[in-house]
Amino acid sequence: MSGAVLAAAQCSVRAGDIAGNVRRHLDFMDTARRHGVDVLVFPELSLTGYEPTLAASLAQPPDADCLAPLRARARAREAGMTVIVGLPLRSSQGAKPFIAAFILHADGTLTVQTKQHLHTGEEPYFSAGAGGPLLDAGGTPLALAICADFGQPAHAAAAASAGARLYAASALVGESGYPVDSALLQRYAQRHRMAVLLANHGGPTGGWTAAGRSAFWDEQGRLVAATPGPGDCLLVIRANADGWTGERVPVA
Repeated sequence: MSGAVLAAAQCSVRAGDIAGNVRRHLDFMDTARRHGVDVLVFPELSLTGYEPTLAASLAQPPDADCLAPLRARARAREAGMTVIVGLPLRSSQGAKPFIAAFILHADGTLTVQTKQHLHTGEEPYFSAGAGGPLLDAGGTPLALAICADFGQPAHAAAAASAGARLYAASALVGESGYPVDSALLQRYAQRHRMAVLLANHGGPTGGWTAAGRSAFWDEQGRLVAATPGPGDCLLVIRANADGWTGERVPVA
């Protein structure tokens, strides 16, 4: 995996303020570009906040105009990185929106993956989705989990069976749930021999107090790096011939 550079964008978001959150995402992207990041993963619903009661009014189509500044910044001539951001996805059938990850590729294309497994209490506001294919992380196959997806062991097992060597969780993990969720992600790394990245929210959202503590475990389940708590920062992870290294980078 020599050469791959990943980052978790641990960011605080403002409820329903897509335009303001886009501007903050651009700050993170600029910092990531300066550190040579290939794949930048934001938390679940990063562009709206985790706001189920607002989801129907905030839902966007796959080609949402609000993504244009982010897509321009991610293109190869600007940054050359793949950026994963979160939005509610408008259903073409008029049903409840999906919790989605919009994947802004370095070549200017855009794809969308949807959350397959909903948390208890999300069903009145969201539809369950269908996931999506593996992504390319600097030449390494990466599987994406959107929060509750990683709560299902079969999801990680399917990713490993499909050939994933990296498993990235775009999530909202609160203080009370962090010990169980982080232990689960560590076990996936050990069991499936695939490195695991957690990108968590950096501040409160939707009534939840996010734990922060975005983290990365290597293929043996060893914790390589983690942020110490909430707050805005990047967790930058680099692959080299001797394994993985990580650093916390502040975002102004």
